[in-house]
Amino acid sequence: MSLKDRITEDMKAAMRAKDAPRLSAIRMLLAACKQREVDERIVLDDAAVVGLVDKLVKQRKDSIVAFEQGHRPDLVAKEAAEVSVLQAYLPQRLSAEAVAAQVAAIVTELGAAGPGDMGRVMAAAKTRLAGQAEMALVSAAVKQALAR
Repeated sequence: MSLKDRITEDMKAAMRAKDAPRLSAIRMLLAACKQREVDERIVLDDAAVVGLVDKLVKQRKDSIVAFEQGHRPDLVAKEAAEVSVLQAYLPQRLSAEAVAAQVAAIVTELGAAGPGDMGRVMAAAKTRLAGQAEMALVSAAVKQALAR
């Protein structure tokens, strides 16, 4: 079963359970998937769906920070609930040590040295670690690996 099929089945289960917050988050995710498919005239595979979920989680986390600064605990709670629903569709995240090891391997494969190669290393890391680690953590690991 593909990830998109699993999301659709979870939507049906949320409908049956009358779980409105979960249903709302899943519908938002499916709408984002459909929008991307229509815009780009493609059918999303699991990797693309994971990338989209990752993007939506990042947006929700940014919104949480903004709502906390605006003293809106009601909206913070709503966004946090959406994040928890969306994170169920992401693969297990790598630890900081595992990310550093992967980045070190990429740096040696590419023969990168110095901050000038950061773009090349980040491009390779983004394809290899998509959905497995937050890109901010990957970027920090790349900077540290290239500073040596």
